[in-house]
Amino acid sequence: VQLQAFGGGLVQPGGSLRLSCAASGTIISINVMGWYRQAPGKQRELVATISSRGITNYADSVRGRFTISRDNAKSTVYLQMNSLKPEDAAVYYCNADRIFIGAGVIETRYDVWGQGTLVTVSS
Repeated sequence: VQLQAFGGGLVQPGGSLRLSCAASGTIISINVMGWYRQAPGKQRELVATISSRGITNYADSVRGRFTISRDNAKSTVYLQMNSLKPEDAAVYYCNADRIFIGAGVIETRYDVWGQGTLVTVSS
């Protein structure tokens, strides 16, 4: 099972970007999905998470500007980022805390990470 993130790029301050992260494999269900980010010289930090039932959690720094959503049928999580600031610039990683996979015997994959997508906010 893999997570692959898309949608990073260069945007001006005040602009918007939408990140996507799709899980591939024989997926039955995914528990909590989330986005984290890591800026140069800083530790990786939580941006937002969403449960399989749609319960969301946001870092204070992005609440009101970012929106996390998911499509369970597509095993995909999204992050709509509005009013971007230079301090939002980072590599953004998607994560799934538990992925249930299998066509017969069900297996669980824990703490799965995507490869990261770079977001640059600059004029």
